[in-house]
Amino acid sequence: MRGIILVIDSFGIGAAPDAGDYGDTGANTMRSVCASAAADEWVPWPNLIALGLGNCSELVGDPIPQCPAVPQPTASYGALAERSQGKDTTTGHWELAGVVLEEGFRVFAPEFPSFPADLVRRFEAGTGYRILGNIAASGTVIIEELGEEQMRGAGVICYTSADSVFQIAAHDAVVPVDELYRICGIARTICDDYNVARVIARPFTGSPGAFVRTAGRKDYSIDLPGPTILDRLLEHGVETVGIGKIGDIFNHQGLAHDYPDKGNSGCLKRTMDVLSARTGQDQLVFVNLVDTDMIYGHRRDPAGYCRAVTEIDRYLPQILAQLGPDDFLIITADHGCDPGFTGSDHTREYVPLLLFQPGSAGKKLGLRRSFSDVAAQVAARFFLPDARQFAIQ
Repeated sequence: MRGIILVIDSFGIGAAPDAGDYGDTGANTMRSVCASAAADEWVPWPNLIALGLGNCSELVGDPIPQCPAVPQPTASYGALAERSQGKDTTTGHWELAGVVLEEGFRVFAPEFPSFPADLVRRFEAGTGYRILGNIAASGTVIIEELGEEQMRGAGVICYTSADSVFQIAAHDAVVPVDELYRICGIARTICDDYNVARVIARPFTGSPGAFVRTAGRKDYSIDLPGPTILDRLLEHGVETVGIGKIGDIFNHQGLAHDYPDKGNSGCLKRTMDVLSARTGQDQLVFVNLVDTDMIYGHRRDPAGYCRAVTEIDRYLPQILAQLGPDDFLIITADHGCDPGFTGSDHTREYVPLLLFQPGSAGKKLGLRRSFSDVAAQVAARFFLPDARQFAIQ
């Protein structure tokens, strides 16, 4: 048996019941993305629509004309509401894997100075670098503002966002990537004391006015508080494979194989390579497709977001063709990032749940009370003896 979890990063389908607590009332990532194609009254996602993507959005009471519900979807369909506090990558993926956080991660103040004075002191003493920035900001914007100063050897650029992150940017000609990673390792240890979800290395290159972030991004996640579905599967002889950011998000815990490919094209190609290998062993392949969030959601580019989903859609027939009668595919997301909403941060939204099994008719799964329903579905299909631990009662 083989299972695939395909996470379209930030592909929310409508404001969650508690969206108002996060300032996200009215957010709907998919609606904004589909609106970029409104002139033609359709979106080029025939495979996702056939699976039941439009049926998912209809469940949350926000149907989208460009992505309609279909009478007989080929996948079972539902909508997941997040139970943990937060709307970030780590929280979302951990909950998908069965870890629900009763206490949210630390989020820093948006205005200068964002970071506590003691954290700044410990960072500068431990790394030998002064902090530039110390504020919530768009990464591309703050690099443009402070990049030239950083290149003069003044320190490293440290910034945050509405998520629980401590991001460190440096020009690769001034601070080599390996040195930046060393700095981030020290920062990770310090940030553990502040319950910060992720420390992120953000190397950039280029010259003033033309700085570009490189593919050397690296995430340093806080340790998980307990086992996930990945750990349980591995314990029971299932080969677990992480593709894209999955290894970093889970601190490489519970993975037999980790392929840190960059960008959607690389991750989709790797997924096909893994599926085509057909090892004969029971296998779960967990894939994060980050471009929708990192390149288009945060930068508020709905048309680019639409094109990125189109690329995923075009790959789906190849993935589905690899599935045997006992295999399954789950398509979901980890949070929203509405490119038509205010600001540039994630949005608290429902995410889709599409569960495809060859030869099985799609059925309505309804509104689910936790992202961990994905872990419960996976555990049940692999017949784990402790499958019920992942179900929210």
